[in-house]
Amino acid sequence: MIGGYKILTVTHHNVKLNTLGQYAFSCEDTELSDHLFSLKEHAEIDEIMYLSTCNRIMYFFYTDQKIDTPFITSFFQHVNNSVDLATLEQVSQYEGREALNHLFEVAASMNSLVVGEREILRQLRESYQKCYDLKLTGDHIRIAMNAAVEGAKEIYARTRIGEKPVSIVSLAIQKLLSHKVARNARILLVGAGQTNTLVVKFLRKHEFKNITIFNRSLDRAKSLAAMIKGRGAALKDLPDYQEGFDVMIICTGATGALVNSTLYHQLLQGETDTKLLIDLAIPNNIDREVVNEFNVQYIEIEDLRNLAKENLSFRQNEVVKGRKMLKRKINAFTELHRQRQIIKAMKNVPIEIKAVKAHAINKVFKKDLENLDEDTKELINRMMDYMEKQCIGIPMKAVKQ
Repeated sequence: MIGGYKILTVTHHNVKLNTLGQYAFSCEDTELSDHLFSLKEHAEIDEIMYLSTCNRIMYFFYTDQKIDTPFITSFFQHVNNSVDLATLEQVSQYEGREALNHLFEVAASMNSLVVGEREILRQLRESYQKCYDLKLTGDHIRIAMNAAVEGAKEIYARTRIGEKPVSIVSLAIQKLLSHKVARNARILLVGAGQTNTLVVKFLRKHEFKNITIFNRSLDRAKSLAAMIKGRGAALKDLPDYQEGFDVMIICTGATGALVNSTLYHQLLQGETDTKLLIDLAIPNNIDREVVNEFNVQYIEIEDLRNLAKENLSFRQNEVVKGRKMLKRKINAFTELHRQRQIIKAMKNVPIEIKAVKAHAINKVFKKDLENLDEDTKELINRMMDYMEKQCIGIPMKAVKQ
């Protein structure tokens, strides 16, 4: 029954992220199906599903085999023949109900690096669909995945696990929106690295239209600005910028302040209204003297980091509620799985009963029936048909109950 469900996984919880690769297939997507079929055959697995993300490698499969050290060693050697065998003790293994519980928690983002982020559910569903299309999965994994997705949706709907953003960039944008900044406000973005790339994606989502990006690499500035139909310029030209601004968002790799009071005064172009400054750099890229001397609303990364910790703590509290809900879901799934296996096992019962009836009429009692008149034969046939239906219906009804 559910004891056939197994999971072998490595995640951010138990290994360094830069070592995850040795537990995964190192191949192009076009070759992945061949590798998975080979693994399925090598490990003598009935069904298998493979999930690979930036912080998780998971093999979800169904087999009656015992999962012990020799199995795990052979399994991962087939995945990667250069895997460090000494590290296999870091692989987490789950069987039966524990495997289902882990799957359900992964789907509901209760086991994620960032609790409550729904991206993992999309990744899980896409991975299942790929393995389903390749015919690597069957009925066991199908119904487990359906239940896990249903459980995840209920968690998101009935708890607040996804509320209160916890990424620094999303928190920064939330702060910006809370200041009711106009969509045509002049936004000055300094830096075009990974952080500000995410900032641009959020600004585009919220339809901000007037953005100028300065960066050491002019090509990079223009490339990022093209994503949002803005303007790109070289960082060295920032002191000459004369168009003013309403919001400044800054994050560069500089080891000290880039914007001091002198430069800031130049950028103001004589304007005296309150400006919103968002400094996402470590160390800060805006000199503290700017905050002290000018009319600004200042948001720095340290404030956002503390808020992220508070929000993550809030989400963790919601995980407790979610686990109670998942326990009920798994109980219901266990019963559903049990009934389904019984029904599958009994699918041949109608055929076998029909065969018994045919054998009785055509072999065992053939001569006796030949000596009967037509009315009696018809009566016996009707009785046999009635008994056939009853014999089929009784066990099926018992299973459903």
